[in-house]
Amino acid sequence: MSTDSEAISLHPLAPHHLPSFISDATGYDPMMTNVGIFAVVMVFLLVTFFLHLHSLPEKLAHQVGANQLQIVGVLALIALFTHNNLYWVAALLIALVQIPDYETPLGRIAAALEAFKPAQPASPEGLLSADAGTSVSEDVDTQDDLTPNKDAEA
Repeated sequence: MSTDSEAISLHPLAPHHLPSFISDATGYDPMMTNVGIFAVVMVFLLVTFFLHLHSLPEKLAHQVGANQLQIVGVLALIALFTHNNLYWVAALLIALVQIPDYETPLGRIAAALEAFKPAQPASPEGLLSADAGTSVSEDVDTQDDLTPNKDAEA
């Protein structure tokens, strides 16, 4: 029987000092193992960076508002699944530009106008009288009938 040191011994014609990345007679390849570990780690880091980069517009949009955050989130998700960078750029621009708030001033204007609103709104056909439910134009016609006729006086 031969010992392990004899099995691992180099061929007599081989150089005495071989680089570490050349596999020996056992078939163990340290270079392939190191490259495999390096590749797995790099793929993990690149995927983490890619996902972090795609979440950047959403992180920026958290500071501006809820409606803008929803738009940016949808655009970033579409960009992630379609691999279309135009959606991601649009999401990033929307997240960086603060859209002015038009809703609050318009709501205040509407509330102020509600305070000046009369008790009964005027209808376009004519104002209803409180007594008989007839319109103002009908009341004017009946008043014309009550005025004395100039032809009857003469």
